[in-house]
Amino acid sequence: MKKQETGFGIQDSVAGRGVLYPEPCLLDPVALERVRWRCRRGLLELDIVLGRFVKQRYTMLNNEQRIIFDELLDLPDTELWDLITGKKEPALAHQRVVLEWLKEV
Repeated sequence: MKKQETGFGIQDSVAGRGVLYPEPCLLDPVALERVRWRCRRGLLELDIVLGRFVKQRYTMLNNEQRIIFDELLDLPDTELWDLITGKKEPALAHQRVVLEWLKEV
């Protein structure tokens, strides 16, 4: 049995079968450092929460969740802080899961 990296997981190449096994999302160290840099904010409370989140949970996110987190980082500090503290509800429903995780740290 020979396994090959396909870019989408590990592929079992026995007898020409193309069975894919999921592989955890690996993160480039440079990309992780960029995320850490983007989490540095002017609002100290937000800086602390985002830093803890990246340290505790970011590497466990899948690509879709990382895109959602990136969307949240595009928001102004006060708007993002209001979402994390629950003063505002997210306009986009798909952001709720990542926001809940941010609230937990």
